[in-house]
Amino acid sequence: MKGLYIVTPDWDDTDKLLRVSEQALQGGAALLQYRHKTADAAQRRQQAEALLKLCRRYERPFIVNDYVELCMELGADGIHVGGTDASVAEVRAMVGADKIVGASCYGDLELAHAAYRAGASYIAFGGFYPSRVKKYPVTTPPDIVTRAKAQIAVPNVVIGGMTQENAVPLIAAGADMVAAISSVYLADDPVAAARSFAALFENR
Repeated sequence: MKGLYIVTPDWDDTDKLLRVSEQALQGGAALLQYRHKTADAAQRRQQAEALLKLCRRYERPFIVNDYVELCMELGADGIHVGGTDASVAEVRAMVGADKIVGASCYGDLELAHAAYRAGASYIAFGGFYPSRVKKYPVTTPPDIVTRAKAQIAVPNVVIGGMTQENAVPLIAAGADMVAAISSVYLADDPVAAARSFAALFENR
């Protein structure tokens, strides 16, 4: 796991969601997470199913945020667990050994250690910067990436207000993936935006 990790915005327009997601994959996004906090169950399934097909075409992993049953029904590649969702251990037991299980650890290294022990495939830290999409305290210390890299033997993802510029020091500190929403989905040219993120990981 290395490179640009795209996370979908809360868009009800499925055609637009698919179009921009495909542009991001064309630009080199390494992984896609479907996250839609306000969709109903029917819309969520429709969008997730379409995005899964898109990711299969581009041979990129497809992750579902929160909804374990949806992940299992669709045969998605994995699930991302937030702080208010089921525990990493519970989710790992439900999905089995083969699925990717990601865990939000915010700015808490102990939470990251616990997630690793419970079977997380990767750990996610943030927010590092203010976001146009999500509201959260911007309190995550950048050096948590370096400490996690030295102590925890799974890839780490950084999230929260990520741009091509402010991701650079975090990648230098050891971030394996940069998660982005608005910097790609709201970009004038999503292909170019994704490509510039992907380029940050070349020769790493």
